[in-house]
Amino acid sequence: MVNVTYDTSGDLTWSNGLESDVFNLGDIAWTLVSAVLAWITIPGFGFFFSGLLQRKNALSMLYLSMMTSMVVSLQWYLLGYSLAFSDSTNPFMGDLKYFALRNVLEQPSVGSARIPAIVFCVFQLMFATFTPMIATGALAERGRLGPTIVFVFIWSTLVYDPIVRWTWNPNGWAYVFGNLDFAGGTPVHITAGSAALAISFYIGRRRGYGTMRLAYRPHNVTYIVLGTVFIWFGSFGINGGSALSANLRAAEACVVTYIAASVGGLTWLLVDWRLEHKWSVVGLCSGVLCGLVAISPASGFVSPSISIIFGFVGSFVCNYATMLKFLIGCDDTLDIFATHAVAAFAGNMLTALFAQSSIASTDGTTSIAGGWLDHNYRQLGIQLAVSVAAFVYCYVITTLILWVMHFIPVLRLRCSEEAELLGIDDAEMGETIIYQNDATVDHDIDRDARIMQERNEELETYWLVPEFGTVTLGPVQYFMKEKQR
Repeated sequence: MVNVTYDTSGDLTWSNGLESDVFNLGDIAWTLVSAVLAWITIPGFGFFFSGLLQRKNALSMLYLSMMTSMVVSLQWYLLGYSLAFSDSTNPFMGDLKYFALRNVLEQPSVGSARIPAIVFCVFQLMFATFTPMIATGALAERGRLGPTIVFVFIWSTLVYDPIVRWTWNPNGWAYVFGNLDFAGGTPVHITAGSAALAISFYIGRRRGYGTMRLAYRPHNVTYIVLGTVFIWFGSFGINGGSALSANLRAAEACVVTYIAASVGGLTWLLVDWRLEHKWSVVGLCSGVLCGLVAISPASGFVSPSISIIFGFVGSFVCNYATMLKFLIGCDDTLDIFATHAVAAFAGNMLTALFAQSSIASTDGTTSIAGGWLDHNYRQLGIQLAVSVAAFVYCYVITTLILWVMHFIPVLRLRCSEEAELLGIDDAEMGETIIYQNDATVDHDIDRDARIMQERNEELETYWLVPEFGTVTLGPVQYFMKEKQR
């Protein structure tokens, strides 16, 4: 039975006989609209990643964005919401009290007493969906699509849900510890970046790693721009909606989001320009992404002036962090570790320095000690501890999941040599990003010819270790040295 009534002002009043709360219809509407805005980031990352890859692997990223959305929505319905936001006192993992969303409708939400739990559940579902989408980008050009479905379900249950509980559930240990994370710096971006690093190490490098064969330019820059537009647009829902109310704090979050993204894009653009004296669209889009990631934990705690620092530092640091994969010998195809984990870590540290109680209190209810600007110097230690704990936990558990799946042949994530040469799109899906329907072509013979061509081209490349500062592949710098034979 639904225990809600409409009062004379049009608001919803909930009561269970012992206590009652009033749900504000404006807050409900804003949170639902924000959830819809946030959803657009899912295909946004699909387009962004797809555009960066070789054409023969591009469609698989668009597929993964949609597949992840569907798999995680079922996981969230069955287990995820309950594990993350049940009222269990366990600071690490919730219980199954809300299994299959039982009793999740009209009662007050964990996030705000002004909206019902079902609205909060829908909003949080968006975070749960695009986080594993980002992480699975590490499978690009060498991952099997079928086992990825199983991996996403297990990973969301064992990695994402516990870290969300730590961070955003009032009973979570990081929340109690005093960690500040407004819109997903730790549970979304550090988690996704850590998982991507673990995946990249475990499944191994692509064929031709370290040679000019993989120093390709993105196959479709238009897709990258389109993906950036979707991600930027959706970030207003992610950051502004995290206020869970239509108030000044939500408005402030939207403003700082826009400024940080703009500064991030300009910063990366200028850093790339100094190398080749070209205005790189890919660099611009990469900087926008890093600015958005860096501001996410602080968007409800800092002023517009301070957000400039987040955009600049996040983008500048990540530009050079893309070289880390060469130092550690990791084939992080899309630079997810650099653009998400590193940017979020920088954002978390900057939050400790610049978070202000006066900004947080603009919603009329939130009270925090602030950061260094408010003379709360212990906040830096808190932010550092939570960031490191989440990164290590995610890396270890992700590696264990991959290790177990490796012993089940049908669940192994690494594709065959032939599939990698042919391309994941054709090998795994039988489709391509641009399909030419020619009845006169024997596609089996055509496949064999393409595989042979790929092998021959591999023999023509030479081993190349990029110099520090050389712009390389990924969502960052991609200018190539002239090929030497």
